[in-house]
Amino acid sequence: MINKAMIRNYIKTAYRSLKKNKGFTALNVLGLALGLTAFLLIVLYVVDELSYDRYNTNADRIYRVNEDLKLGNNTVQYAVCMPPLAQTLKADFPDIENVVRLKKADSFRIKKNGQTILEDNVIYADPSIFDVFTLPIISGNAHTALKEPNSIVLTESSAKKYFNGINAVGQTLTFNDDKTYKVTAVIHDIPKQSHFKADFLISMSSFADAQTLQWLRSNYNTYVLFKKGADLQKLQAAFPAFLRKYSTSELEKALHLNYEQFEKSGSYFRLNLIKLTGIHLSPSLSGELDKNGNIQYVYIFSIIALFTLLIACVNFMNLSTARSSSRAREVGVRKVLGSSRQHLIAQFLTESVMVTLVAAVIACGAAIILLPAFNNLARKEIAVTTQTITWMLPALLGIVLFIGVLAGSYPAFFLSGFQPVQVLKGKFSTGFKGSWLRNLLVVFQFFVSIVLIIGTIIVYNQLNYIQNRDLGYNRNQVMVVKKPFVLGKQAGVFKQMVKQLPGVINATTSGFLPTSTNRNTSIFYKEATQDQKNAIFPQVWYVDNDYINTLGMKIVGGRDFSAQLTTDSMAVILNETAVKFLGYHDPVGKILYKSEVDAQNITHLLQYHVVGVVKDFNFTSLHEGIKPVTMILGRDDGNLAIRFNAASLPVLLPQIEAIWNKLSPGNFEYSFMNADFEYTYRAEQRTGLIFMIFAILAIVIACLGLFGLAAYAAEQRTKEIGIRKVLGAGVYTIVAMLSKNFVKLVLVSIVIATPVAWFMMQGWLLDFAYRISIQWWVFVAAGFIALFIAVITISFQSVRAAVANPVRSLRSE
Repeated sequence: MINKAMIRNYIKTAYRSLKKNKGFTALNVLGLALGLTAFLLIVLYVVDELSYDRYNTNADRIYRVNEDLKLGNNTVQYAVCMPPLAQTLKADFPDIENVVRLKKADSFRIKKNGQTILEDNVIYADPSIFDVFTLPIISGNAHTALKEPNSIVLTESSAKKYFNGINAVGQTLTFNDDKTYKVTAVIHDIPKQSHFKADFLISMSSFADAQTLQWLRSNYNTYVLFKKGADLQKLQAAFPAFLRKYSTSELEKALHLNYEQFEKSGSYFRLNLIKLTGIHLSPSLSGELDKNGNIQYVYIFSIIALFTLLIACVNFMNLSTARSSSRAREVGVRKVLGSSRQHLIAQFLTESVMVTLVAAVIACGAAIILLPAFNNLARKEIAVTTQTITWMLPALLGIVLFIGVLAGSYPAFFLSGFQPVQVLKGKFSTGFKGSWLRNLLVVFQFFVSIVLIIGTIIVYNQLNYIQNRDLGYNRNQVMVVKKPFVLGKQAGVFKQMVKQLPGVINATTSGFLPTSTNRNTSIFYKEATQDQKNAIFPQVWYVDNDYINTLGMKIVGGRDFSAQLTTDSMAVILNETAVKFLGYHDPVGKILYKSEVDAQNITHLLQYHVVGVVKDFNFTSLHEGIKPVTMILGRDDGNLAIRFNAASLPVLLPQIEAIWNKLSPGNFEYSFMNADFEYTYRAEQRTGLIFMIFAILAIVIACLGLFGLAAYAAEQRTKEIGIRKVLGAGVYTIVAMLSKNFVKLVLVSIVIATPVAWFMMQGWLLDFAYRISIQWWVFVAAGFIALFIAVITISFQSVRAAVANPVRSLRSE
């Protein structure tokens, strides 16, 4: 029976043993600390990604309604739905407790102390937002806050920003110099782990379009709160009949088909539900309120964290078993003096847990110190709060015990099983070759390291391919001035003044840039009969006559827009993919038809003539293929893209800003198109960098183990080395003898890691529509790197043993 006195004795004995073997202890603590530090940082990242929207009290009962549309050969998935959907769902389905619609607003200008501030995080919301989402009110009444038109709710930060405190109820804010809103409530800041960001909530009744009853338009993010015990499958099964009931008349009017004919043709119009807590890590759909994360990276990082921790544990087990010969006599003496195997196991496990505990304390400190750098790398704002500590400390204690027992179990049972008679007679010895498990663990360590090296090289090559691929437009030396629409009628004047500056080659005004997120779709027909078989559902971009030239696109058929031709107001330019969808060999001169509904709800059939074809260009992530685009000559002041001479930039930039400030002081924002393009692939860039960091970390940990193993292997063969040197063996021969077994294990690791890494990275590359092919040299390079590092590590100890004076090792013989 183990009592307190025995536990104290175990701890004292373990401390003395660890202190006596400082080198061994330091290697184990360092390896475990590195592995645990990496593990903790990635756990914080994964927990943060999985915690999105869980702050809502009813998160498990809140779902967003998505919409899928297939028309002819065109398929689109939306995160938005029709204006009347929310209230109609609530009226028709008793299982729905409440509904709410959100709609992201354009940026607004607000004046404060004579300065104009541009606000982006503005959302229109139904009054029921406070009944569906958990948004605690600081002041004001949640039930009435957003009922009246022109009412606005501020977050705590916004209230302090504009009114120097949270007592803002009753105050007014003026947007864009002409829209005045009354503050009706102040709420706590929306948590960062939310799939939508909002500093201002405006009453949906302030937005005229919100009252529209059209069922063939999709522009509202719609959420439903189900009653407890609601049958979601039953509701989703009823969606087709529900849509048929309310959209048939509009569908017949727009497509000249009844619903049955529409579905028989292969087209569809569907609704589906996605759980609130699943939105952030789901693929981004058209109309998302914010950029989503990627569940694939959560899986990848989780696996990396687990493998890094396992490598650290493997080191512990390897070094402990390798030390078995030096502790064999200790075990023999203990057994002779009456120690049971149970007590010996407890003693060795105590040592293991103590090492793990020290490593965990160091890892916690290191994780806290490295967290800001990790946040910068992962583009996160993770903070160690009281809530974090509440779950992390018990979890960490459990991890310490688990790792301590796991890493120390084999050495404990292995060492405690020695026969004292054999040990004390000197018949027991074990060298590097003596443990198949140790060899297996070395193979596992380098297997993980090589997989990470291969992954790093492939990610880097794919990113390099993306950076250098011909995108169909020239993103270099293009400056993008954001949101010139805030200049109002002066936006056109701003463009013309900028074009006159020396160093400006050309400029174009449009919200639809290849690197922006502003997108719009509509239906065009090849014939006036509007047969859906001849329909195309492309992107519709409003551009000016300088657009194609400024962005370095290529006209491959017909001509560009012309400011001198008034008929171009009803002209379109198609990209090559749109031409393929339409089935035209030469579309120039063809007519495309488009239905539009005016303010009086009267449908008009508009005719657009095709004047040109632009070479295909990438305007979405290279994860996706190129989609059809129609460019229409029209005004859109979303951005001003300026092509400039690189040498002129230092002088040009302050000149452009001065023109802006002359027209509207403040709020001058700009970026460079090349940087905007790179931002699209930040997730991949972060993945590549994290791959590289953890590959290096895994190799460092593995090399720590190899360093220790090589030292013990050399120690166990000291006399053999001395005899070989006396008989004439050279340093090279001895180094080769000591290294060959380790090299064999690394080679085995390379053979196993190669197909596994190929399979994993091929799966990752399949997520890109445009990707590299994996070359054979990647695996050779990764194997060479791992082998080179391993040989350098082993050789350090091997050379040290080989050059030692043989007299010392043979003195006792």
